[in-house]
Amino acid sequence: MTIATATPDSHFIIGVDLGGTNIVVSAMSLDGTRLFGEQSAPTLAAEGADAVVARMAKLVDETIVTVMREANVTRDAILGVGLGAPGTVDRERGLVLVAPNLRWHEFPLVERMSALTGLPVKIDNDANCATYGEWWLGAARGGINVIGLTIGTGVGGGIIIDRQLYHGSSDAAGEIGHVTIDLTGRRCGCGNYGCLEAYASGSAIAGRAREALEHDETSSLRARVNGDLAQITAALVYQAASEGDAVALEIVRDTAKFLGAGIANLLNIFNPDVVVIAGGVTQAGELLFAPLRTEVRRRAFKSVTDACRIVPGTLPGTAGVVGAVASFIAQTTGRPPA
Repeated sequence: MTIATATPDSHFIIGVDLGGTNIVVSAMSLDGTRLFGEQSAPTLAAEGADAVVARMAKLVDETIVTVMREANVTRDAILGVGLGAPGTVDRERGLVLVAPNLRWHEFPLVERMSALTGLPVKIDNDANCATYGEWWLGAARGGINVIGLTIGTGVGGGIIIDRQLYHGSSDAAGEIGHVTIDLTGRRCGCGNYGCLEAYASGSAIAGRAREALEHDETSSLRARVNGDLAQITAALVYQAASEGDAVALEIVRDTAKFLGAGIANLLNIFNPDVVVIAGGVTQAGELLFAPLRTEVRRRAFKSVTDACRIVPGTLPGTAGVVGAVASFIAQTTGRPPA
């Protein structure tokens, strides 16, 4: 059975979102209308690559059993596995080239997963998958040219041009977190200085909050963590900002400016009709998105801002899985999912 001859609502692809912290797995029908068996498990990267792959394969097998039971189909209805992985990947060879959070280097993930599951496997970068998921079934649905940002521990990105994921000459396109917004700015984990990720990632937001609290005794953030500043997270900053904390509000507004500068650059280069921002940062809501849009309008050409909407993602927790399924379809058929 191939995708070309499969029934869209009764044949399924397993989507896997492999993260540095968690693995999320679901099954989705070819037409995107049916989702089964969503489950997750800790990645536990410190146990080594073989243990992580075995854990993923176990989740895939459990998901297949769920689909067979709940959708009343046989195993033949499962056509393959789409897998979103962190870091840089080589789709053609099925390798994770470099994944710092997993400590993987040129790891043959597709070969290992195919051997354990007995299914065809396609791989793509996790941020590409999240962007593709939002384009297929989420906030960027209907877009033709789309820029996606995923903001969590780091800042990832994806680029869709004429409804197709753009991968570049070496499968490394979309590293939006590493555009430079300050030539002599903060040191980034990649080794460069002034990267967007060094200012607007979840870990950077928490770090800037800790710096601010070294000179401020009045913020409610300190009380929220009983004085242990190491416990501050971006989510706590968003919550405090929503309740009017002055320090948190300033951090959110500054984050909006940093993101706005980076996004304005992308708008002037790519002229997209949608920019979709996914991840924990969406918890900040309009406290972040309103000043972000203002900053973009201030920096980008009017013609490109008029043509583009900037929206939060609507598939929290599932965008990567949905996009991994979409990527499997696109890589197998040579065209985007319907």
